[in-house]
Amino acid sequence: QVQLVESGGGLVQAGGSLRLSCAASGRTFSNYAMAWFRRAPGKQREFVAAISWRLGDTHYADSVKGRFAISRDNAKNTVYLQMNSLKPEDTAVYYCAAKLLGPVGYEVGSYNYWGQGTQVTVSS
Repeated sequence: QVQLVESGGGLVQAGGSLRLSCAASGRTFSNYAMAWFRRAPGKQREFVAAISWRLGDTHYADSVKGRFAISRDNAKNTVYLQMNSLKPEDTAVYYCAAKLLGPVGYEVGSYNYWGQGTQVTVSS
């Protein structure tokens, strides 16, 4: 079992930055591929970014590429999402997710564990 707790959300003006954190507890964190998803009002949960468990390679949705950066600190059992040049369309609840071993996934169903989410609101 893995427990995930997100933090760092809030209200920011367009063009601003936020850094989300996801603290993991339970099993060996370094064995888990980690990802961020988001759900905007009235929309389904969508993939944002992921980082693999072994080599730490990163993957991004086209909508955030060049603006967001995912990273992990296995010593702190934490994954981060640095969000720059934020846009109003980035407004959503952001969720941290984990899957054991294997390649990163881009679908909700690929992940076994989820956090409770943190709200990000970008004002225009």
